[in-house]
Amino acid sequence: MRFASLGSGSKGNATLLETAEQLILVDCGFTIKETERRMARLGRQPSDLCAILVTHEHSDHIKGVLPLARKYQLPVYASYGTAQYGQMMEFPLWRPLRLGEVLPLGAVEVTPVAVPHDAREPCQFVFRHRSLRFGLLTDLGSITPFVKAHYRDCDALLLECNHDVEMLRVGPYPPGLKRRVGGDWGHLNNAQAASLLQACQVERLQHVVMAHLSEQNNTPALAQAAIAPHLCGSEALLSADQEAGFGWLEIV
Repeated sequence: MRFASLGSGSKGNATLLETAEQLILVDCGFTIKETERRMARLGRQPSDLCAILVTHEHSDHIKGVLPLARKYQLPVYASYGTAQYGQMMEFPLWRPLRLGEVLPLGAVEVTPVAVPHDAREPCQFVFRHRSLRFGLLTDLGSITPFVKAHYRDCDALLLECNHDVEMLRVGPYPPGLKRRVGGDWGHLNNAQAASLLQACQVERLQHVVMAHLSEQNNTPALAQAAIAPHLCGSEALLSADQEAGFGWLEIV
């Protein structure tokens, strides 16, 4: 099993998960043309996909989902709340996600995990393929006991490190947006991301990818300083950025 990113940040998000049998896309915050371009640099194309999974309806995660799904006739899995966006429920290949209920996609088991975020029915995902587990966890404002329970025994983790608390406090955002981003239903700060690792079996982690870093309210160096003490030899990859995403990472 391996994973890669087409891009990560407030201007667009998309993540690929691949096994020998299938290729899954999580979210699509890019146009069709841009998605095709970004997939091509990873050696893949949308016609290779078997499904699109959607975490929530914010535009940087969903705006390209239906256009891509219509063009390539791909099933789209999203919660009922998320599917209220646009015309998703009217799309013939929409499939409802039930949070907490395991979804079998070929040889991959997908668990949609409910998270605190300011969306209609948001979730993140834990993927299981044979004995391996990959956790995708971005776009949540706090680490709940429920989240800790689902992500504690992953072999690889894509983890939101959205902002540094002090940079957000003194930064250019208006007060209302600062409250939203830093609140319990907003985005994880570096210290919160580190606190999740304290609850994880970090010796099992092969990769910890820090994602969704704010261009205005964080730096890779600050995120690394918070995360690195908790890695216990795992690899922290800081290139999960808006333009480059990151290349394929194997989980073995």
